[in-house]
Amino acid sequence: MDAKAPRRHVVITGAAGALGRAVASRFAAEHARLALIDHSLQHLQSVFAHPEPDHGGTLLHAADVTSDTAMAGVAAAILDAFGTVDVLVHVAGGFEMGDPTHAMSRESWLRMMDLNAWSFVAVTGHFIPSMMFQRHGKVVAVSARSAAAGAATMGAYVASKSALQRLVESLSHEVRGAGINVNSIAPSILDTPANRRAMPSAEPSHWVSTGAAARAVAFLASDAADAIHGQHMVLDGLS
Repeated sequence: MDAKAPRRHVVITGAAGALGRAVASRFAAEHARLALIDHSLQHLQSVFAHPEPDHGGTLLHAADVTSDTAMAGVAAAILDAFGTVDVLVHVAGGFEMGDPTHAMSRESWLRMMDLNAWSFVAVTGHFIPSMMFQRHGKVVAVSARSAAAGAATMGAYVASKSALQRLVESLSHEVRGAGINVNSIAPSILDTPANRRAMPSAEPSHWVSTGAAARAVAFLASDAADAIHGQHMVLDGLS
């Protein structure tokens, strides 16, 4: 990072998860000021108990990212502290295998849609106005390669990630004229402790590392991605 460049202000949802931590570490290495959001403040405090050098006043906030009311309060506190937000990385989301599509429960459908699609609306709704006022900003969501096609017993999850991609594209068309880039990364399988536990017989070296995913996020949040709008960067790994 150019020592003379102003420090960027970066908001990350789902920050206490494996990918969220990798993204936070990546931006911390660029000396950004971080506002980290997760559903549990205690978990955030345990994960970020020892911030990396020069984190520069990291903010930790607990919030339900599917709640417009909760996000309104957290966003107001972050904007009050930072004055501006340059980058918003929406990592928060969820995954679950389900029943066959014809036997899917409404509860499963709503849970996936809330976590993976509506949360994007609830989160961006309170940061986009500030970005539009300042005439610049980067928004990066975490989608999934599986959003491209249906898969057995994954109907609700795949549909919710596909909905997220359509929301990313729609928001991009709405705000690109104000100097805001909205894109997503679309990993195949991320190499996380949870996925290793869930798939003990798989080969994690074929998956996408959280470090590689964080580098892709950092690229989409950089000036090098100024000409990229409404795209989904597929991260295949070797899978």
